Amino acid sequence: MGQFQKFLLLLLSGRSDNNIAFSELTRLLERLGFESRVKGSHHIFTKSSIEEILNLQPRGALAKPYQVKQVRDILIKYRLISGGDSDE
Repeated sequence: MGQFQKFLLLLLSGRSDNNIAFSELTRLLERLGFESRVKGSHHIFTKSSIEEILNLQPRGALAKPYQVKQVRDILIKYRLISGGDSDE
């Protein structure tokens, strides 16, 4: 199992929302095709097929737990995760 899959399982489990690295979360979104722009500490992610806009801010090196939940909910709602992505 690659690093990407391990991170995805950790994110989807919902058991470690307080310990998700902000850089890993943003890398995941970019890998899934989200476009990002940064305005101050706000990292804004959009994707043409997604209605919602994700506005994330780091808390030190970690992502804020409620924002991790928002990302997880979007991934599940729009079925953005496939089981066959075993890179890295």
